[in-house]
Amino acid sequence: MATLMIDVRDVAKRFGTNVVLKRVSLQLPAGKILGLIGPSGAGKTTLVKAVLGMESVDAGTTQVLGTTMPNRAIMQRIGYMAQSDALYTRLTARENLRFFGELLGLRGQHLTAAIAHAAQVVNLTADLDRRITAYSGGMKRRLSLAIALLHDPDLLILDEPTVGIDPELRQQIWAELDQLRDQGKAILVTTHVMGEAERCDDLMLIRGGVALAQGTPATLKHDHGVSTIEQVFLKAGRMQDADHRDR
Repeated sequence: MATLMIDVRDVAKRFGTNVVLKRVSLQLPAGKILGLIGPSGAGKTTLVKAVLGMESVDAGTTQVLGTTMPNRAIMQRIGYMAQSDALYTRLTARENLRFFGELLGLRGQHLTAAIAHAAQVVNLTADLDRRITAYSGGMKRRLSLAIALLHDPDLLILDEPTVGIDPELRQQIWAELDQLRDQGKAILVTTHVMGEAERCDDLMLIRGGVALAQGTPATLKHDHGVSTIEQVFLKAGRMQDADHRDR
């Protein structure tokens, strides 16, 4: 049985009177891509932060590699890309990559090779020596993804990684994620793009802090009697609304 990289059990979270997560559970084994699909405000980013130990929970448990987060040693094995870019704008892209790489323990030729590979994946090789102040929003997203990939982590957690990225490069990035999955790595990715959802091994559809449905794309489409993940989401949402009205 594959190693369980993420294990979330019955997690609940509220901010004041606003309930953000309602008894959500998910498990992500090694060698799988799990997609979190849902509209803005659904609870996806809060769930990601709970997994990383960046957000406390009111109930339930979250573990990464059998360890309750936050844990510095486990964080060394995670590549995390946040929804907002945390970059040093006065530095060049190469200097940002070198800085974060050294923080992660990379040195010398190993670091140089890692920077070259990560830059190639996100198509930034020609722009590595430009300052971040000259970067577009899409270029900043690509650099943030390069930083997450830099140290060859066992687990990737990517929050909306392809926002602002053109379709051709998006395909290139997903080809890299497929390769990493095939190497035995685990990937948790949030997305609004239904075409990306179809490429995940497993999906969790989340809306209003509730996990509406979970399973493989094929299983979800079969169970809901529809032909696309978008239709699954819409149908599951209507069922949730009807359930609330009945109450």
